[in-house]
Amino acid sequence: MLAVGLLAAAFNLRIGVASIGPVLSDIQADLGLSEVVVSLLTTIPVVAFGAFAFVTPALSRRLGLHRLLGAAMIALAAGIALRLLPSLAGLFIGTVIVGASIAIANVIMPAAIKRDFSHRVGLMMGLYSTALSAGAALASGATVPLLSLVGGGWRPTLALWAVLALVAFLVLVPQLRHTPVRDPRTHVVADAPSDVGEPSVRALTRDPVAIAVTALMGLQSMSFYAALTWVPTLFQDAGMDAHSAGWMLSYSAFLGIAASLVTPAIAKRTRPAWLPVAVAVVLTGAAFVGLAAAPLPGAYVWMTMLGLGQGASLSLSLTYIVWRSPDARHTGHVSMMAQGFGYLLAGLGPVGLGALHTATQGWGVPLMALIGLLVLQMWAGALASRERHVLAGHR
Repeated sequence: MLAVGLLAAAFNLRIGVASIGPVLSDIQADLGLSEVVVSLLTTIPVVAFGAFAFVTPALSRRLGLHRLLGAAMIALAAGIALRLLPSLAGLFIGTVIVGASIAIANVIMPAAIKRDFSHRVGLMMGLYSTALSAGAALASGATVPLLSLVGGGWRPTLALWAVLALVAFLVLVPQLRHTPVRDPRTHVVADAPSDVGEPSVRALTRDPVAIAVTALMGLQSMSFYAALTWVPTLFQDAGMDAHSAGWMLSYSAFLGIAASLVTPAIAKRTRPAWLPVAVAVVLTGAAFVGLAAAPLPGAYVWMTMLGLGQGASLSLSLTYIVWRSPDARHTGHVSMMAQGFGYLLAGLGPVGLGALHTATQGWGVPLMALIGLLVLQMWAGALASRERHVLAGHR
């Protein structure tokens, strides 16, 4: 039941962002926003993923990992529901709350898996990243069809996704009903990682392993969220209808599910260790080249490669957080750093791609820029794949 609760929560951690892309054109037309401004709807959550990651360790020591995760699901449902309000402020405030809630859950999940499933880390991290991809796939593919069920309005369509966050909370309830035990001296909750002996953020920011894991998380997330935001628009600009464009994104996400599930197990056995990173980068790069050169004739080919490449990259970046940490205490801090700084970097993706598209009036230059970033992603992934722990020389 604990595993089911964690995976139910993980399933919700991309829906609040992935549901925006398919109706981005509707939002832009309805509110009269520029491409750069409307891209903030996917950029704000990603920046919040980074900013709010840094407060998570302190909150987890007070509430415990499981109770904080339950609180994050309630806040996530509230943030999504705020999109129903007929105001621009409600839309953006709700988006900030969505980002903050997901940020906290993002940091909690690897630490909880390391603590509760240390004997099944590879399996659980594969299932965790699969749940992330599955949620993104559902939101990408079902948002446009849901429009007809609610009378064609994008506001109620987006607000409907709050129901799944509430379901995740209900699944977690058995873990939340027990009063957490606190240390009488430190007042820290028993199921929270202790801060005794934990590395400082300053030490981690100087550690090459932690830096590599953080860079990989940030660069693959930048690519993922840029594509999540603008690929439907790219296809629509090429002449594809909105329903089909949303389906293409969903199709790639389904392939990402398969890649996320098997990649940790494959990476554990593959030598040289950097080979899975290289395969993921090449697949993603080939997809971007295809989307720039011939988006419609080879749409399924490009989205197949994109889904496999990005799914594998996501799974590897999350798994390396756990594999490069010696215990749950270090996992919590490495997760905070990787997802904090990583997502702050990733937030540049959607807005940067929108700005380049506006400046060049095309998708060729923006996609070539993403290909250039893949070179850095390959470098970071190769370093992160080395079998060593963070701060190995300090223990």
